[in-house]
Amino acid sequence: MDDPKGLADDLSGALSGLHRTVRRHVRSRLALEPLAGAQGELLRLVADRPGISVSAAAKELRLAGNSVSTQVQQLARLGYLSRETSATDRRGAVLRATPAGEERLARWADERAELFERQLSRLTAQQVDALAAALPALKALTDLIGSDREP
Repeated sequence: MDDPKGLADDLSGALSGLHRTVRRHVRSRLALEPLAGAQGELLRLVADRPGISVSAAAKELRLAGNSVSTQVQQLARLGYLSRETSATDRRGAVLRATPAGEERLARWADERAELFERQLSRLTAQQVDALAAALPALKALTDLIGSDREP
C-alpha cells in the first residue's frame, strides 16, 4: 500500500458520506423527527438488548453515564424508550424500547433496505461484485476499530 493515510482518509470520507446521505434520504422519506446520532444508537442498542441498564448502555456506547441518561430522557419524552426500576437493583433502571420505538426502527430498516436495493440495481455487475468482495474486509475493519483501546 503506497499511501495508507490517503486510503484511510478516502475510506473514512466515503463511509461517512454514505452514512450521512442514507440517513438524510431515509429521514426525508419517512418524515420522522431527527434523532441525534447517539439517540439512534441508544435506541438500536436497547431494542437489541431489552432490559439493559443505563450504565451498561453507556459502557457499550462509550459515552458518559450522564450523557446516556439525558438521551434516555429525550427518547422517553418522544415515546421511544421506557425506563423501569431494575428488579435486581432497586436503585438502578433498565431500558426497553416501546412499540413506537420498535416501529420507528423497523420502518427505518425497511426504507434503508429498499433504498440500497434500488440503488444497487443501478450499478454495474462489476461494481456490485467489488462491493460484495469488500464486505469481509469492512467487517474486519469494523471489529478492529471497535476493539481499539486508546491509552
